[in-house]
Amino acid sequence: MKLKVLGLFAVLLVAAVAATSQQPPRQSTSPPPAFQQASSEYPPAPPAPAQQPQPAHQPPPPAPPPPHDPIGQNLFPPEVVMQHRQAIGLSDEQKNAIKQELMKASAHFNEMQWQMQDEMETMDNLTKGSAVDEAQVLAQLDKILNLERDLKRTQLTVAIRIKNKLSAEQQTQLRDMLQRPPQR
Repeated sequence: MKLKVLGLFAVLLVAAVAATSQQPPRQSTSPPPAFQQASSEYPPAPPAPAQQPQPAHQPPPPAPPPPHDPIGQNLFPPEVVMQHRQAIGLSDEQKNAIKQELMKASAHFNEMQWQMQDEMETMDNLTKGSAVDEAQVLAQLDKILNLERDLKRTQLTVAIRIKNKLSAEQQTQLRDMLQRPPQR
């Protein structure tokens, strides 16, 4: 029984890590629907008195600032660099070098995605039985975590190489653009 629980926990942990690493950060301040439903059922809320006036519809509070990212604040996402290429005066040589980096990384990402799917399928099969081999599941987890590590390392490598292709002035311009609030 303990092995089943441990195996299930490992699968859930891997799935959660994989899901969060592939999704952009949420902008919403409200909890996910599943949590809202669970929190509204337990403990049950007291009934609202009929004579209390309902508050007027107020706009939602502003979204909290994104969490401090000590690495990301010093690097530039490729899409931001390419989106502002004219504003920062990106040369053709810089643009081509960045495109080459992105094409190499894209091929690597695709290969890693296939590998990740294969390893997750293997993990699923290892945890299906009535008894789970703890050593096999943990070894499989290590394979999955190594793939995720490789993915993050590749992402960071690309970001570093892109930054190194930019002049100090271009980096300052991009930093200024990223710190400005979006225009509507």
